[in-house]
Amino acid sequence: METRPAPRPSRRGRVLVVALASAVAGGLALGTPAVAGPPDGRGGPPAGRGGPPPVGHDLPKVAVMTGSGGAVSSVDAVASQVGIDVLAAGGNATDAAIATTAALGVTEPYSTGIGGGGFFVHYDAASGTVETIDGRETAPMSYGEDVFLDADGEPLPFRDVVGSGLSVGVPGTPATWERAAERWGTQRLSTLLKPAERLARRGFVVDATFHDQTAANAERFSLFPETADVFLPGGAPPEVGTVFRNPDLARAYRELRTRGVESLYEGRLGRAVVAEVQDPTTVAGAEVFHGRMTRADLATYEALDKEPVHSRFRGRDVYGMPVPSSGGITVAEILNLVEAYDERTGEPMSDVDDVQYLHRFSEASATAFADRNRYIGDVPGVPAEELVSQGFADERSCLFDARSTLPRPVPFGSPDGDYADCDGGSPAGVLPHEGMSTTHLSVVDRWGNAVSYTSTIEQTGGSGITVPGWGFLLNNELTDFEFEPITEGVPHPNLPGPGKRPRSSMAPTVVVGDGGLELVAGSPGGSTIITTVAQVLLGHYDRGLDVGDAIAAPRLSSRNGSSESAEPAVAGGPLGAGLTALGHRLSSTDEIGAATGIAVLGPDRYSAAAEPTRRGGGSAMVVRPE
Repeated sequence: METRPAPRPSRRGRVLVVALASAVAGGLALGTPAVAGPPDGRGGPPAGRGGPPPVGHDLPKVAVMTGSGGAVSSVDAVASQVGIDVLAAGGNATDAAIATTAALGVTEPYSTGIGGGGFFVHYDAASGTVETIDGRETAPMSYGEDVFLDADGEPLPFRDVVGSGLSVGVPGTPATWERAAERWGTQRLSTLLKPAERLARRGFVVDATFHDQTAANAERFSLFPETADVFLPGGAPPEVGTVFRNPDLARAYRELRTRGVESLYEGRLGRAVVAEVQDPTTVAGAEVFHGRMTRADLATYEALDKEPVHSRFRGRDVYGMPVPSSGGITVAEILNLVEAYDERTGEPMSDVDDVQYLHRFSEASATAFADRNRYIGDVPGVPAEELVSQGFADERSCLFDARSTLPRPVPFGSPDGDYADCDGGSPAGVLPHEGMSTTHLSVVDRWGNAVSYTSTIEQTGGSGITVPGWGFLLNNELTDFEFEPITEGVPHPNLPGPGKRPRSSMAPTVVVGDGGLELVAGSPGGSTIITTVAQVLLGHYDRGLDVGDAIAAPRLSSRNGSSESAEPAVAGGPLGAGLTALGHRLSSTDEIGAATGIAVLGPDRYSAAAEPTRRGGGSAMVVRPE
């Protein structure tokens, strides 16, 4: 057994945070290091000490941009600019998606990064085909169904598992990048990771979202000296307007560029990951669960090529991720149920008022989640084709009543291929825990190729464990497994198992019409991803909203629990009163999801869209704006 090297001494100040008095604006082209302006946009060299000026922060966040040459939409302006630079230099959608996601690993390190995983959906314009890569994290081979139970057979405290080595799955993101670059890219992975390496080294200007997410996690980050050293420099969250640099993460990107992703799965980067998972470094007096990941678990990891989930909606082809994602299947069932409600009521979704629109959406979502929770997981025999069939939705739609809500939880149905007029279903269990972090990007290139890519380290800040010397956080993805069956007496598909991939709600989506690609969309937000993506599609296709307005529209998320999350514009006022009168129990929440999308307006003409305000607003860009 390999001897673990002694921990490195803490290097306070290793991540430099310096006040940004002024800086110079510039681009992010692959060959040209960029510099940035201050929040007020004034030019001039940066004041104070701390190294070269930061990258790209004279870039305003624009929620909607229309133009040609290709488009990128993400949560971060610097990351979106990285992707735009790749497209402008002749790269394709896959090249831009990889470079953008790597940059998000620097600027959005609590949502995505080397230590996580994700799902990659690719549309090829020449052939019209959609293909996917499953880069979901896996459980160690030593994990059984009882791994999250104590000696008495009771579930371990969820909070204790999250911030421990026991929650960490084998990362899939670097393997996904490598596989995507091999299949569809035009540039070497080494080249595509250069902007992220430069960004980590030169730094970026801290915004309110980064500060607030750091502050919200400061207590648990402080349990791990390496995490505190990197993300709490000086013992506190970096202030808004200061420059945050992560030279250790730059070193990690350089390692992947020069030694390949084999360094994670077979080399020294992987050895560091395994050592920290098996024996997390904590402050004196703190103890956390040790993980069981081994070097063999890393060496046997594969990013898997998979056929997409395919369904039809309003005469269009909708493509999403298959299992272990529940996103593609559940979004498809929601859309199918909406069409079934049209048939049962004789009134199309496009004609009903806003209260009835949200009522139908809520009932469809709760019903689809009942089936999701019962049937979907990383197991053989998931009835995916039946779950996305219109026949199953037609049968399930018999429960719908336009005048009142279904009692919650809605029972799950029987996707057995034998569909009558009505199936009352069987009792369903409660919702599991699921992290609300993650990030999503949408890309279309000048040739019409597209990528919808959602990546994650699970909860905001993942496990809270940073790999010593390498500057990135490890995921807590294994807490997406159920700790025990959620319905007594019913086998559950999402219990832990050796090498198993936990069920996910990530729902990167591509919509194709008779004329080719129409829409690329996705969102972060845990289980609310599914309802967010479905609502964006319904807003665009059934309510006649352009993609920007569909993303900006107020949201409701009904996931078959006792209450439904609703943003203030839905929970309050006439909408809330109307839904409450129908029996909905609304729980107000500040925001749901943080979607991005790109609509195709014509040959090489795109409308890229991101959030105007959620999660601090997103960044939509095109190569040549109109």
